[in-house]
Amino acid sequence: MPFALWALTLSAFAIGTTEFLIVGLTPTIAASLSVSLPSAGLLVSLYALGVAVGAPLLTALTSRVPRKQLLLGLIALFIIGNLLAWQAPGYETLMAARILTGLAHGVFFSIGSTIATGLVAKDKAASAIAIMFTGLTVALVTGVPLGTFIGQTFGWQTTFLAVSFLGIVALTGSWILVPDTISHSQPASLLTQLAVLKKPRLLLVYAMTALGYGGSFIAFTYLTPVLQEVSGFSASSVSLVMLVYGVSVAFGNIWGGQLADKKGAIRALQIVFTLLALVLLMLTFTASNKCLALLTVFAWGAVAFGNVPGLQVYVVQRAERDAPHAIDVASGLNIAAFNLGIAGGAWGGGLIVAHIGLMSTPWVASVVVFLALLLTTLAGRLDHKDKLRTDAKSAFPLPLN
Repeated sequence: MPFALWALTLSAFAIGTTEFLIVGLTPTIAASLSVSLPSAGLLVSLYALGVAVGAPLLTALTSRVPRKQLLLGLIALFIIGNLLAWQAPGYETLMAARILTGLAHGVFFSIGSTIATGLVAKDKAASAIAIMFTGLTVALVTGVPLGTFIGQTFGWQTTFLAVSFLGIVALTGSWILVPDTISHSQPASLLTQLAVLKKPRLLLVYAMTALGYGGSFIAFTYLTPVLQEVSGFSASSVSLVMLVYGVSVAFGNIWGGQLADKKGAIRALQIVFTLLALVLLMLTFTASNKCLALLTVFAWGAVAFGNVPGLQVYVVQRAERDAPHAIDVASGLNIAAFNLGIAGGAWGGGLIVAHIGLMSTPWVASVVVFLALLLTTLAGRLDHKDKLRTDAKSAFPLPLN
């Protein structure tokens, strides 16, 4: 794999750390800022909304900017957002910092996915995306547990300062490793690019992404309270459990990419969504036992991010057919769908915690992921019908006049 791909992975690690560290610090921030647990969880939703807005809109607006300049500018914006969070005097400023950082996140993964696929042969596209997204999974393995430990020991503000230093490392690595000239498709007008929203098949992919990826966050956003209040883990032990989860995610992400390359995106997604729905349902019954909860969290991590390579490579494949003039924007809209799912999942999880109870989050998450499985199956059937029509036209071409 080219060095430029590893530079993207390094940047993804820094960005992934700041996205998910709130999950490990939700009770700490809630207590520090004197807000409710759902209000602290809302910081996950607001970040995701920043990504959802930034991914399609800013990707389209910056389509004429050279890729390396845009990449470096996004990482700089990411650093500024985390420094603002470090100095945040209250909840409102922290919300603003999270939204600002989310804007940078959205465009980064939008252009990063298309750059990653452009660096390798087509039959390695899913694996290339999986490697880039490994930065996110490694962030779960090391960044989030370490960030949780730092936040619980030295205060949550210190965690954002540490993430700012990660951003500086990522900026340096990208400046050195990413080539100055990165080819990308000629940009169309903003209205032409956003016309991808009129493509029903792309909208179906976005729905699969939002439900299949975001549904998991109904439970994941409140995993720390579940581990502490239901499973009986101490606050200091939670970071170790998150480490177990992250190690499992790292393997699951690579496995998901290899599965998508081998079996195709749709079949891989059907397998991953089925396993994810089952594991989330299982947590409802195993959370009260420490050993069983730990095993379930490990199994959850193995499939939690396994859908990312398949979803992202599938949207690129659909965009090549349905919107070849706006592949970057189509990819960016899928990043938006990922984060609309996160925002909706975290927000919905907060409502569930407030009105039904903490332990209702896993089984509701399971139901939502199952809905994504149904949509994926529908997409597969539509693809099959498209193939039959194409084969029929090839076998019986229209006579020439």
